[in-house]
Amino acid sequence: MRSGFICSKGFNLFPFLLAGAFALALCSSAGKAEEGAQTPNRKSPCGEGMVYIPAGPFWMGCNKQADPECEQDELPYHEVYVDAFCIDATEVTVEAYEECVAARECPQTVKGSTCNFLRKDRRGHPVNCVNLKKAEMFCEWKGKRLPTEAEWEKAARGTDGRIFPWGSDTPSCEYTVMLDAEGKGCGRGTTWPVGSKGRDVSPYGVKDMAGNVSEWVADLYGDTHYRRALKKNPPGPRRGSVNVFRGGNWAKGNVHTARASDRNPNFRILWSPSLGMRCATEAGKPGR
Repeated sequence: MRSGFICSKGFNLFPFLLAGAFALALCSSAGKAEEGAQTPNRKSPCGEGMVYIPAGPFWMGCNKQADPECEQDELPYHEVYVDAFCIDATEVTVEAYEECVAARECPQTVKGSTCNFLRKDRRGHPVNCVNLKKAEMFCEWKGKRLPTEAEWEKAARGTDGRIFPWGSDTPSCEYTVMLDAEGKGCGRGTTWPVGSKGRDVSPYGVKDMAGNVSEWVADLYGDTHYRRALKKNPPGPRRGSVNVFRGGNWAKGNVHTARASDRNPNFRILWSPSLGMRCATEAGKPGR
């Protein structure tokens, strides 16, 4: 018995037709409510705006049998195990970075025609023109950190060894924000709002990993590092003068840099209109 009515098909008398119909409606509603109550409430181990990447192995580096664009610093193609983690679904926006500046936790970034900071018309664009220290400061303010190279690459390509976040189709402005025949930023001469290109999405749902802005990661750069890297949660080299950035971008990004395995070094103090960031955390530590 639920809601004071007996849920059955026995209400055939005319005087009770209306009451029976009302009873059946209530029974149906109660059944749905009970069904929903039986479904466990699975809380995401990630904070708002982040994507969960499960623990497990994936193929890292460049597969020479499938990708003619391989460079030596992307070799060998090797299997790596990464613990579960969370990563921002989009690149850090101008609006988010300005909030950090307003809180006096981040310094201002460079301003200019191709730098997005303080541009009211670009608050939803990725913040750019940031050096490594500023990227680290923002992520720390959010209770997060920069992703490792291995984390970034797994989030970008998944576990099936695909060349680009969407698969193997050649990048174009239909897929991502890049430099092509239409010009920089697909003809706009600037970045686009984060998540604008619906095809630039990884198997996990992480956006803009092939274009818009390239992104700082936590690791130092080593051109032969893969030859001796650990097979589980590999850190970068212990020593070095430059850090790694990943992903293609609106100003210089092309088919080569849009590949998930592409690696590039940059001095930590340097910034570029084509360089931004996204943050990560261990699963279960959602940040703020």
